[in-house]
Amino acid sequence: MVQVQKSFDSNDPLLYIVPTPIGNLDDMTFRAVKTLESVDLVACEDTRQSSKLLNHFNIDKPLLSYHEHNKHNREESIIEKLKEGQKIALVSDAGMPIISDPGFELVKRAREEGIDVTVLPGANAALTALVGSGIASQTFTFYGFLPRKKKDMVNVLEGLGKTDHTLIFYESPYRVKQTVEVLAQTYSNDRKIAVTRELTKKFEEYVYGTLDEVNLFMQSEKAELRGEFCIIVEGKEEFQTTESSWWSELTLIEHVDHYVSDGFSKKDAIKKVSKDRNQSKNEVYQAYHQ
Repeated sequence: MVQVQKSFDSNDPLLYIVPTPIGNLDDMTFRAVKTLESVDLVACEDTRQSSKLLNHFNIDKPLLSYHEHNKHNREESIIEKLKEGQKIALVSDAGMPIISDPGFELVKRAREEGIDVTVLPGANAALTALVGSGIASQTFTFYGFLPRKKKDMVNVLEGLGKTDHTLIFYESPYRVKQTVEVLAQTYSNDRKIAVTRELTKKFEEYVYGTLDEVNLFMQSEKAELRGEFCIIVEGKEEFQTTESSWWSELTLIEHVDHYVSDGFSKKDAIKKVSKDRNQSKNEVYQAYHQ
């Protein structure tokens, strides 16, 4: 059954999705403050973190923890409160709720129950990093956090690498070096990348260059490995169409043979060609040995 929500024509209880600053508290919107002041309850990831935010804006509201480990248990009670007429705001620790954070299931359930949902615009690390990266933003794919195991990470990257969309990833300070290194091993060295950290905060930083250049920097002592990271990677079409691709006139077999003639083993030559062309090693191997 089709549902039609006219958000500002209804007096029914509403579930509000309220973004919070990703670092700089001045990025809190007037509407977000007014909404938090008007609701009956705030559902949040970490009550301690959200208490600091509410105290900063002199807002006194009861808090209910709603995070990855208890979201299924909390869902029923939140839905019941909404049905009883309570207005509830869902917030995350930073940025837009539900983007790499819990909340999707709650909104889905609210829709199924015919409960109105209102989403406020606001801060988001992925879009902030993308806009400031200097990398094409017309089309993009947001992935979030890549798998922890290298094999799984490579499989995901090989799938994503076939698109011309700019790619967006989140990463922790503990894994960012490894992730950039795997990106450099999987994609063409000429692809542009921006590694951003501490967005909107005092130590905000953008590291921009080719994958080779940025990987070399990130593995060095110059790299600051503190704070939350957002990684922006150029899409396939952007680097494949560039005039600097010296191998663009070569067939795949000629490309491999070029490296073999330079002294590389066939295995290493195939690996280099897969990086140049942003194709999986298996694809290059099969094409070369047909």
